[in-house]
Amino acid sequence: MLNSFDYGGKEADIVRALEEDIIFGRLAPGTRLVEDALLARFPVSRHAIRQALYQLERLGIVTRERNKGAMVRLLSPREVRQIYEVREMLQRQAALMIRLPAADALIAELAEIHQTYSSHIDSGYLRGIHEANDRFHLTMFSACGNAYLVSSIEHYMRLSLPVRANSLADRDKLEISRQHHLMMIEALKRGDNWVLAQLCIDHLQPSKDFYLREIEAEAAE
Repeated sequence: MLNSFDYGGKEADIVRALEEDIIFGRLAPGTRLVEDALLARFPVSRHAIRQALYQLERLGIVTRERNKGAMVRLLSPREVRQIYEVREMLQRQAALMIRLPAADALIAELAEIHQTYSSHIDSGYLRGIHEANDRFHLTMFSACGNAYLVSSIEHYMRLSLPVRANSLADRDKLEISRQHHLMMIEALKRGDNWVLAQLCIDHLQPSKDFYLREIEAEAAE
């Protein structure tokens, strides 16, 4: 059952509610988003629902096809591998461009975000985990000094939301993520761009590998 959401009737609020359902697995990849069902959930106009679906499509987490309507984006193994190839290239380049050793202010900001992230892991607060994790990485990558590169990284982070969602409630993956964050902070302090770049690549693998195993097993069945 989908959680209720406190919204003000704005399209952005509907987008956030549906995005949260997708991120946390309440709406699985491939689920159809039927307008009548959404109208029953959100007391807004059909136009507002369609605009919200359009925004989700622009974010890359919903697809729409003629005569089929909207559905939660279902990534094929080929799409997953291609998206993650791009993510790896973008994040490696951003890590290599960060001037090291990093400024004390950046280290302090990342340490504070990581502390928040860790507290959300310990309490099991899924939205907090998701938001703090994204804030950690975008704050770090912003230090590369190229806003267009950071914007591209953020775009591909969104495209991979269906893949990343499986990690949010998995304590083993979260512990690996927590350790990676600490190691990234240490690499930033030491001034080792190549170690940092490799950590940024390694950090992506657990979610990607799990998702690929799951969808390939389903296909085999």
